[in-house]
Amino acid sequence: MAVSIPVLAVIVSLHLIAFVLAIGAERRRSTATVVPDKYDERTFCVYGSDASSVYGLAAFGLLLISQTVIHGVTRCLCFGKGLVTGSSAATCAIFLFVFSWLCFLGAEACLLAGSAKNAYHTKYRGVFQVEDISCATLRKGVFAAGAALTLLSLLASILYYWAHSRADTGGWEKHKNEGIGLTPSDYPQEQQPPAGEFGKV
Repeated sequence: MAVSIPVLAVIVSLHLIAFVLAIGAERRRSTATVVPDKYDERTFCVYGSDASSVYGLAAFGLLLISQTVIHGVTRCLCFGKGLVTGSSAATCAIFLFVFSWLCFLGAEACLLAGSAKNAYHTKYRGVFQVEDISCATLRKGVFAAGAALTLLSLLASILYYWAHSRADTGGWEKHKNEGIGLTPSDYPQEQQPPAGEFGKV
């Protein structure tokens, strides 16, 4: 199986868009301030924009589509004709397969958990004038970790696709007999007339 430029373009594009969205989610994390209630002696949290949750979920979806494309093309290393046994490319493809999945799952976990935590809004936090009251917000760095793992997932996916294309037996079986000429035994043999029929007209 040869490396397909359109497939690579789709994978790179989806990963890079997911990376940009994850960075945007990190920068647009929801903030909150403690505000006293006008009608009683309690305080409540006023939150800012929830754009980070939208960005994080969009990055989650794009990364999922990209992973589906790459493993759909390579048949997830589990189906098809398999890899050439005993080759370094096959060993490399298996390692990169596992590594790409680890990076993908880590990125998806960060993006999903960050989106859910960012969308969580605490209401009342305590009695008015109580010190050290804080509102629940997403800690810094969750979406950034998802963005970093997205880049690692991109690198691992490209290398996995390349290694798989080198070790795929489908391509090897297609070309393994090229350049071998026909042997004399492959040519059709002329039939000899039965003995005694040479003199017949």
